[in-house]
Amino acid sequence: MRFVDYLMGIDGGGSTVRAVIVTNDLQVAGESKGPTANPNLVGRPTALKTIQTAMTDAITEAGIPVQAIRAVGIGVAGAEASHSEAWLREVVSGVTPDAYIAPSGDHEIALVGAHGAHRGILVLAGTGSLACGVGSAGEYHVIGARGYLLGDEGSGYWIGKEGLIAAIRDDDGRGRHTQLTAALLEKLQLANVEALIPWMYHSGVSRTKEVAALAGTVLETAEQGDRVALEIVWKAADELALAIRAVNYRLNMEQLPVAFAGGLLSFMNPLSRALCNLIRLTEIPLPKYSAAIGGAILAQSALARSGLTGGKRGA
Repeated sequence: MRFVDYLMGIDGGGSTVRAVIVTNDLQVAGESKGPTANPNLVGRPTALKTIQTAMTDAITEAGIPVQAIRAVGIGVAGAEASHSEAWLREVVSGVTPDAYIAPSGDHEIALVGAHGAHRGILVLAGTGSLACGVGSAGEYHVIGARGYLLGDEGSGYWIGKEGLIAAIRDDDGRGRHTQLTAALLEKLQLANVEALIPWMYHSGVSRTKEVAALAGTVLETAEQGDRVALEIVWKAADELALAIRAVNYRLNMEQLPVAFAGGLLSFMNPLSRALCNLIRLTEIPLPKYSAAIGGAILAQSALARSGLTGGKRGA
């Protein structure tokens, strides 16, 4: 029986789901994108349909039969393999019943994509934050990813929140004067600091994304030399560096490459520069591949380790 060498990777992030089909040498043959597939946000039936639609669209764009896909790697926010493996297998097998399935988590496939292999450390700072790593023995550890109420130090939300707190303290005399006060009020189009309270608490909607978006204003103000903004950024970098060190400690202090991910670390700015300085890097270590391709690489590796020569569904 002849097997065509195609792999699929599925990245179900917090806001979108991406499916990509690649050859064994990681050349993209087809891809697609859809809305969030986080089952905690939309429910499992909707998430299943969203992921399967993305899979089908990618297969259609690639112009290949379903049977040509030998293995599928999947990671979905809110459905880590540690607790949702059976559901992930159900989702994938509904479209590619003969493929080997490698269930994972969205952070792990991002790490694999970043390094092009199942080894290394990834630090991410976007709306949320985390650090994760895989050592030579294959063990996987995550630090952070606790959400904005219990953690996410160094994230966009954390930086934005700290900026708002600094503005309030400036206004009422408990803190130092900072240009953040005027900059954040202008960004939010609010008349004064007192207006922040109803904006945050009385709108009836979550302000998580809006607060996280304020991180850009804090970074810009820090770039202009504002001392308070700079101290927020330095503290954020310290927290991200601490998460990296915690991962490294759990991996027995093995010398591992580090990659950055997330909107706040994908370009040179006060935060990414500070973090580079703390971990002694001269430039931003950007990901080699996307998380979706990371899923495909993970599937390829898992299939090779399984010893299977065909596209059978794997354990």
